[in-house]
Amino acid sequence: MKDIRIATVVFNSSAGKTKHNLDRMEGWIKEAKKQGAAIICFPEMNITGYLIDEDLKDTSEPIPGPITRDLLQLAASANIVILAGMAESDSRGNIFASHVVVKPGKDVSVYRKPHLSPPECHLFTPGNDVPLFEAEGVKFGIQLCYDAHFPELATCMAVNGADIIFIPHASPNGTPEEKFRSWMRHLPARAYDNSLFIVACNQCGENEKGLDFPGLAVIIGPSGEVIDKDLSGQEALIVTDLMADDLEMVRNHRMRFFLPNRRPELY
Repeated sequence: MKDIRIATVVFNSSAGKTKHNLDRMEGWIKEAKKQGAAIICFPEMNITGYLIDEDLKDTSEPIPGPITRDLLQLAASANIVILAGMAESDSRGNIFASHVVVKPGKDVSVYRKPHLSPPECHLFTPGNDVPLFEAEGVKFGIQLCYDAHFPELATCMAVNGADIIFIPHASPNGTPEEKFRSWMRHLPARAYDNSLFIVACNQCGENEKGLDFPGLAVIIGPSGEVIDKDLSGQEALIVTDLMADDLEMVRNHRMRFFLPNRRPELY
């Protein structure tokens, strides 16, 4: 891994207003680039908005499609890697909660959420792959919200070489402080057990369809410590340097790097 400056956004998404959300992303992207970020991560389904009713079918789009075309233009214009969320539809009528990785001048890569929460199962189709991505000298995975509750997923990514896991959320209800306490029950463990960085962000505010999101973002280091956060509940941009030395300090310590001593044949 190389040292990298990343940006993560606490973002208010209006459900069903794709163009509105894309237009508002541009300002955050420009600010992140101004502050020297190489990668910017938005919350789960921030472009189409998060819905768990049939209206989502009218908002979902294929990949590639109009949304990813606009994202490619934004990435090229700002020369930054964009991680952003949308409802994706395919030719068979399936809908996925997807997060795209858009590199300037490159094709679009996609992560499809494999673990659906109970309220999502009637509408979404789960993804069946665990891809990793490479950009700006780092290798990273993506998990979406409910995914983070399954330790095996993070370990799979770590064993395959991930240095960072981005975890965009669309997690409604409660206050930022309550959501932060909830995250602290499992996100530090994902970082500590797997010796990698965790970057998590959530939507904020009302989505105009009856859901209200407590905005927050948290960056956790490979020792499980919080190295940056925003619990304001408002839209915000966090820009954080993730340092290769912090990763290597853990991974070169025989009592702090656990993955080489796993015995998966037993479990």
